[in-house]
Amino acid sequence: MKIAIERSDLLKALGHVQSVVERRNTIPILSNVLISAKDGRLNFVATDLDIEISEGTEAVVDAPGDITVPAHTLYDIARKLPDGAQVSIKINSEERLDVDAGRAHFTLPLLPAGDFPKMTADGFTHEFDLTAKELSRLIDKTKFAISTEETRYYLNGIYVHAHEGVLRAVATDGHRLALSEMPLPNGATGLPGIIVPRKTIAEIRRLIDGVDSDVKISVSDAKIRFTLGNAVLTSKLIDGTFPDYERVIPRNNERELVIDNKVFAAAVDRVATISAEKSRSIKLSLNGDTLSLLVNNPESGNAHEDLMVDFGGEPLEIGFNAKYLLDVAGQIEGRDATFMLDGPASPALVKDSEDKDSLFVLMPLRV
Repeated sequence: MKIAIERSDLLKALGHVQSVVERRNTIPILSNVLISAKDGRLNFVATDLDIEISEGTEAVVDAPGDITVPAHTLYDIARKLPDGAQVSIKINSEERLDVDAGRAHFTLPLLPAGDFPKMTADGFTHEFDLTAKELSRLIDKTKFAISTEETRYYLNGIYVHAHEGVLRAVATDGHRLALSEMPLPNGATGLPGIIVPRKTIAEIRRLIDGVDSDVKISVSDAKIRFTLGNAVLTSKLIDGTFPDYERVIPRNNERELVIDNKVFAAAVDRVATISAEKSRSIKLSLNGDTLSLLVNNPESGNAHEDLMVDFGGEPLEIGFNAKYLLDVAGQIEGRDATFMLDGPASPALVKDSEDKDSLFVLMPLRV
């Protein structure tokens, strides 16, 4: 193999694929990126056995070939080279990889390309397109509620399914729930419920950042594939049953609290400074059109702040985790957030004045 490539092309392609590679691997080949050179193109592939990302780019290929090389090392080299540098990559007589750019020279170890694991992906039953903006929105509105508790593995991702003419994304960790939906795209009719893993969500969100093209999504019983531009991400799905989330969405909460979201978030952030690190509990005390935010921490002290709101119902005291309140506030696009409340032990339904296609549920705390 002997190739020449511009540093920015090498950096972009490597940057997209190398992040899937775990820093610590018990299987040496998984620390490497597979590089295939032929017909004026380079293709890079990286995998952790659950996710595979590939991306192609143009290059001058003087001698075709396939090799694998340490992914993070090659990426770090490309990252530290000067802008505009021409990078020469070739296998030397000692069966190692020479990387040259200007006066900089590196020699890297290789592993056989034939040992690199390939992820099979076939049997896709549904295929549809979303714009990068639509996919970003579904992810951003829900990913904060993905559970990190590994024992409840079926909550470690976003649940995506077709529901009554819409494509719906849902995530929950048992303490809060986030839901966002959009009109069902062509090809997604009858899409069964799939759970897209947390790491896959992070990788595809990074890939589509700043992209304005369409993303082709292909789904089978066990895998999902995202294709955009020169990049392809294939991932296993979580093999589990997502809980019946509809049961926890309040339907009869009639006490409506409307509040300026930015003012509310800033006040919560201030009083939460005193809250206990573990529970992060904060009490919301409503009386007429006054909302009092209260924190009482025997170790750190007390905090209190009053806000003017639109409520007017019977007085109510209810507690929440301050971080969860701030997470939801961070997803509100409009000026106002609307809390639909029932009682101190009942979950709250939160809606966005500017986004009718998303909702959030927060479980209360005892305070």
